[in-house]
Amino acid sequence: MELNRYIDHTLLHSDATPADIERLCRQAMEYNFCGVVVNPVYVSQAVGILEGSGVKICSVAGFPLGAGLTEIKIAEAAKAEEHGAAEIDVVANIGWIQSGRFSDVAGELAALRRRLAAETILKVIMETPLVSPEHWPDTVEAVIGSGADFIKSGTGFFGAVGVEHISTLRRLCAGRIKIKAAGGIRTVADALAMIDAGAVRLGTSASVSIMRDLPASKM
Repeated sequence: MELNRYIDHTLLHSDATPADIERLCRQAMEYNFCGVVVNPVYVSQAVGILEGSGVKICSVAGFPLGAGLTEIKIAEAAKAEEHGAAEIDVVANIGWIQSGRFSDVAGELAALRRRLAAETILKVIMETPLVSPEHWPDTVEAVIGSGADFIKSGTGFFGAVGVEHISTLRRLCAGRIKIKAAGGIRTVADALAMIDAGAVRLGTSASVSIMRDLPASKM
């Protein structure tokens, strides 16, 4: 298994500096991670560093709360794409989910999907640590119905993802959409457990320490 190719090397803290982004991108090239995830303001810088490296550039929209106006989320995602992001991780409107407004959730996400280029990967964050379990099935259906490419467990700002979260998502998704696990993935054991549970992408800021701790037999 090439664990590095599952990893989106992530830095989304509000105090991240250009020097931090430079380090993130250099690390991503060193370890040949699947991608980096940066806030929209740093997409252009990441593009300049990573051009030709094969490392994908992902940015975020509506992050981390998901409660922005639909048109602002769409504009944020479109601008990140314009600056060179090949993937967008958008936070669904968690308040709408919790109040059962699944058609509104699907409509917002579908509008965003239509605004992006067909080749731009769209991942939708449903924040499993916050969303009530009874709302998971309808949330999954709303995300799949929107045309998104991935459903993602969380932002990492509101609790850690559990292995049971990913295994439940795998059951609900039934192979119709890919799963990204994110939130509190800190160790090799965490990463491998998420993959075993059904994730095909991992978002983590602990990418380098995970790779350094990875036994050679698992690389």
